[in-house]
Amino acid sequence: MPPSRPSDNATACLALADGTLFFGHGFGATGQRVAELCFNTAMTGYQEIMTDPSYAGQVVTFTFPHIGNTGVNPDDDESNDPVAEGMVVKWDPTDPSNWRAAEHLSAWLARRGRVGIGGIDTRRLTRAIRQQGAPHVALAYDPSGRFDIEALVAAARAFPGLLGLDLAKDVTCTQSYRWDEMRWAWPEGYTKRDGSGHKVVAIDYGAKRNILRSLASAGCDVTVLPATATAEDVLGQSPDGVFLSNGPGDPAATGEYAVPMIQEILEKTGIPVFGICLGHQMLALALGGRTVKMNHGHHGANHPVKDLETGKVEITSMNHGFAVDSQTLPEGVIETHVSLFDGSNCGLRMANRPVFSVQYHPEASPGPQDSYYLFERFTRAIDLAKSGRSFA
Repeated sequence: MPPSRPSDNATACLALADGTLFFGHGFGATGQRVAELCFNTAMTGYQEIMTDPSYAGQVVTFTFPHIGNTGVNPDDDESNDPVAEGMVVKWDPTDPSNWRAAEHLSAWLARRGRVGIGGIDTRRLTRAIRQQGAPHVALAYDPSGRFDIEALVAAARAFPGLLGLDLAKDVTCTQSYRWDEMRWAWPEGYTKRDGSGHKVVAIDYGAKRNILRSLASAGCDVTVLPATATAEDVLGQSPDGVFLSNGPGDPAATGEYAVPMIQEILEKTGIPVFGICLGHQMLALALGGRTVKMNHGHHGANHPVKDLETGKVEITSMNHGFAVDSQTLPEGVIETHVSLFDGSNCGLRMANRPVFSVQYHPEASPGPQDSYYLFERFTRAIDLAKSGRSFA
């Protein structure tokens, strides 16, 4: 098919694998990206979302229309660079109006090689994702407004999808490092930990910086190891506890190397283990459970989750396209949290052992402090383990 120009002002095209086309206004970097498309319902935090390593292999549709109006700044990055392949928004990003803004969203995306498209009917697109599942898409930005539609649709159809794909290796650190930065607080901003703390090894499957800050703020002396770290690597650090981070891709694929390591840690030690998001799924697999691909996943900052053991409901931040199948959890593994949207599993723990995890993101503070207790539970478990007392 020859290049097509649908209108005089369209400079970007979003092509779905089923042939559906959306034309709009491009911003950020020119070029083409192919990925899975998801939607995020958060009203704030677009920079944190774009730099969250868990979004590797995905283009994000933002249901909130005002994206870009607070600009971007280095303090809000969750990793060194944007990881999501691109973004889809209702209204074109405006000039930023915020005292913390250091750069325009479009310029930031262009400098980091990420494509954006504005002027899209995001409600229609979101309904399509909910009804049909997360589609494979090709997103292209060409200032001339000329697109080879047939090639774009073919590229979307050729995308292999996230099922069976290990992406943790692509976003993990390449070598170990220490982390001592704590959570942001007015008026100092980010500060450093003083003195020693609980020695925690954090396995980086795509760890967000604010998770590491939350561990440091809770009193942990954090050493980060790559996703492929072995049990020998972990135990060589003589940790008081092990943390399993968030990350992208199919948990079953990452589990090929992560699960044996976790199982060996559980067999050889009684130290506390805490997991978030992909780390939650890794722990479930290590304990004998299974994970499944969701129709369109959970992505947003307004997800109600119920703690089945306390009855408390937390407003949480979520970002996952796979879920733990609670029906496969073996005896001795207790389901602790469930989503009040669809009843899917959101937490588990081992009976009578300091091993637990949650599917959602307690560090993202949508509540805003509803779930920070989980970091304190982890450090309290370490205190109990070091003193020889039992965990309950």
